[in-house]
Amino acid sequence: MYQDLENKVVVVTGAAKGLGKAIAERFGKEKAKVVLNYHSDNSEYQEIIETIQKNGGVAAALQGDVTKEKDVKKLLAFAVEKFGKVDIMINNAGIENEVPSHKLSLEDWNKVINVNLTGMFLGSREAIAYMVENDIKGNIINMASVHDRIPWPHFVHYAASKGGVKLMTETLALEYAPKGIRVNNISPGAIDTPINAEKFADPKAKQDTLDLIPMGYIGKPEEIAACAVWLASSESSYVTGHTLYADGGMTKYPGFQAGKG
Repeated sequence: MYQDLENKVVVVTGAAKGLGKAIAERFGKEKAKVVLNYHSDNSEYQEIIETIQKNGGVAAALQGDVTKEKDVKKLLAFAVEKFGKVDIMINNAGIENEVPSHKLSLEDWNKVINVNLTGMFLGSREAIAYMVENDIKGNIINMASVHDRIPWPHFVHYAASKGGVKLMTETLALEYAPKGIRVNNISPGAIDTPINAEKFADPKAKQDTLDLIPMGYIGKPEEIAACAVWLASSESSYVTGHTLYADGGMTKYPGFQAGKG
């Protein structure tokens, strides 16, 4: 537990399920004030709010599309209106779809780039603008992926978006370090989330993935949430512009494990 996170105001995009849900709930355990962004109308966010409040935190939710500038501005304004400030912005919302690159439509390319890269830029920009204006030494955490380093055939738009997030984060970290604003990435590997549920339900597909993970298991959303609270806390106060790979060793050339190669 990180006592300095108590009463901090945290905005989490894509918070209705998967990594966003786990991150929002973990900040609730830290007794933070959490604003959940969700894209589609559903009731899942209400259960997350109840869980956060049960654990000692406070929460509110707002629907919005991270690719729309007006929605992102509204999200930050909502957080300030509800809780008085914004200390931590977690740009988590992301999408993917599998398409051979020579068949990838411009529409599909734009959709993934808009959510995964432009959405994270808008969230970062609005949070930083607020922090600069109000002299807040805040914290931005962007959700990248091991595919900001590992090429991924049939997912060229996804890999391009996450590679962009990595360098965007590093650039923002360099630019705003003098203001005391820290900007970091988390790059998860294979995690047991709804987006991967169909794939991991196939025993062969799951085993193929496990073969790429030196630690030998699929990660849990809670393990990524643990990275987020550490990066948001004062325990990581000298860390900025960093990409934290939480991947069970996936980026460490697993084919060479046990002396192969």
